[in-house]
Amino acid sequence: MLTSGAADQLAALIARAARAPAGLVHFVEGERLRIYGGYGLAVRWEDVADTQLKDTLAGLLIETGEPLVIGNLATDPRVPPGSPIRAHGMTGAYLGYPVRDDTGTIVGICCALDTEPHEWTDNDVAAVAEAAHVSTLLITEQIARLEIDRQRRFLDAVVDSLHDGVTACDADGNIVLVNARMQKLWGGAQVPGGLDDEAAIAGLTDADGNPIRRDDIGLFRALRGERLRDEELVLQGRGRRTRYYLVDAQPILGPDGRTVGAVQAVQDVTRRRRAERFRTCELAVVTALAAARTVEAAGPRVLEAVVRTLGWTHAELWLVDEPAGVIRSAASWHSPSWQADIDVPEELPFGTGLPGRAWQAGKPLWIRDVGRPQSLISPETAASSKLHTALAIPVRNGLEPLGVLVAFADTIEDPEDELVALMSGISAQIAQFIDRRVVEDLTLQLTRSKNEYLALVGHELRTPLTSIAAYTELLRDADADTLIKDGPRLLEVIDRNSTQLRHIINELLELSALDTGHASVQLTPVNLAEVVRESVQGTRDAVADEPVTLVDDLPAELVLPGDRKRLRQVLDNLLGNAVKYSPDGGRIKVTLRTVGRTAELAVSDTGIGVSQEEREKMFTGLYRTSRARDRAIPGSGLGLTLSRAVVERHHGTIELTDHEGPGTTVLVRLPLDAR
Repeated sequence: MLTSGAADQLAALIARAARAPAGLVHFVEGERLRIYGGYGLAVRWEDVADTQLKDTLAGLLIETGEPLVIGNLATDPRVPPGSPIRAHGMTGAYLGYPVRDDTGTIVGICCALDTEPHEWTDNDVAAVAEAAHVSTLLITEQIARLEIDRQRRFLDAVVDSLHDGVTACDADGNIVLVNARMQKLWGGAQVPGGLDDEAAIAGLTDADGNPIRRDDIGLFRALRGERLRDEELVLQGRGRRTRYYLVDAQPILGPDGRTVGAVQAVQDVTRRRRAERFRTCELAVVTALAAARTVEAAGPRVLEAVVRTLGWTHAELWLVDEPAGVIRSAASWHSPSWQADIDVPEELPFGTGLPGRAWQAGKPLWIRDVGRPQSLISPETAASSKLHTALAIPVRNGLEPLGVLVAFADTIEDPEDELVALMSGISAQIAQFIDRRVVEDLTLQLTRSKNEYLALVGHELRTPLTSIAAYTELLRDADADTLIKDGPRLLEVIDRNSTQLRHIINELLELSALDTGHASVQLTPVNLAEVVRESVQGTRDAVADEPVTLVDDLPAELVLPGDRKRLRQVLDNLLGNAVKYSPDGGRIKVTLRTVGRTAELAVSDTGIGVSQEEREKMFTGLYRTSRARDRAIPGSGLGLTLSRAVVERHHGTIELTDHEGPGTTVLVRLPLDAR
């Protein structure tokens, strides 16, 4: 509590006042006694600086709470046996007086020591008592200072932990307090020293965009006695995005009621304002899409909402034409105040330009400055448009690319997750709109072909239904002997036709789900060689007793993006057809290889074959080759139709190709790269 210099001086004063050669100032720390100040000690300081309280005269003094006066240490029985006095063979006299804090608790000892027996007078006792009183005053003052320092530290910690920026000034407008949050709000710029500093109002405007004057500063108004609540403030410039704040300010009053300073709290509400603008933007996008028949018609209103919300300059919407391998411009919009030329090409190849690269990458692309080399924008376009930051967001339905949404700013902006999230949400709404329109168009097409389709379905369903009805009638009219004799055979026919009917219905439902998008195809990395190998082995086990030979030529591994379950369904269909249409036995061969960036799967058989003119009809649904009908080979005619639907959802093709000799070859091509 006392500095060592002050404690030593006090010990010297004690010795002189008590007419003794030595003086000491002790402080109690728990169960130990420590020397903080000393004068004229006859022993080494380290031998007596830190001792157990119970082994000292100070312990006795603290126990009684009274001054301790000993004229002869050698003969006085009150000296503890383990005290330093006994340990070092000290003789002489001792006069000790307790030092108390402001609560009366003994916190230390002031004592005078003599190396010879000494008859202490009342004046000696009074002198040591006065020294103890001085120690009390010094300790009380130091404790008060420590408490003030502790409270200040607590206050500083509380103020620095606030989410609001806090600034305080004195009555003359000099800044006396700035918390950590306020330092951060200034963005590393030097905090002004007073309200007269031009930096205090640089770039500040009110909610209406009017520049802030010195008299409008919150602290200055508070010094005039005003109390501000939720005053809007806008900070622009300084090479960063516009920030929005709410300001509270009030005067600081002294004991006499006069203003001695002012304090203000600044809350950054930029995120809140941006969230409000984002909600408005999303509502505008939803409204635009709801009122439009096509995405091209809704595009300009959607892009206008994006540009106005971001505070950027220009936006574009591109749609993917995957068969042509290009991405086409569907809409564009730029701020009416923008005068520079912005050249938007009609289309871009896959991987070319910012839209083409975003289509290729399948993820958001943030270009900090399109004017720099390797920015994906041509130097001529960047120079003429005077644009800088660009953000491109793919528009996708699951993993299927539909388009790209692009926005440009006329300033250089660092990446912001919130802006990417907003644009991703808008792109998702556009994707849903496109998908919904595709479904509606498919519905119209299905409606137009409904009669033809129902006629085909009715034809295929009528045969098993007729058999079921006929054999059911036979069972109903049969007598007991006939039921016993022919009942099992009749039930077997009914069961076989029921199974065929159920199979046709299941395949029709599966085909319908794939055509309308209700059956999902999840493209993930799949080892197609392994899938083919499993299907071949399953078929080989199933035809173990049949006169059919099944061989394969497969690589160890061939990975591509695909839906493992759906691809296995296609393989089982193709192998099942190969076995079914080889009723007299034969050889079935399965090969898998890569050609460029495409996987080619071929399933060949030496069965009854398909004529040239019937090959494409095999994929139209419910069509069966005349040779299969002539031989009464069972089937629904839906297997190849269902297989084509699955393959096309994998962006591949399937066809019947030329075949040497009797039989059929089905060739499936699947891309090795995700699209």
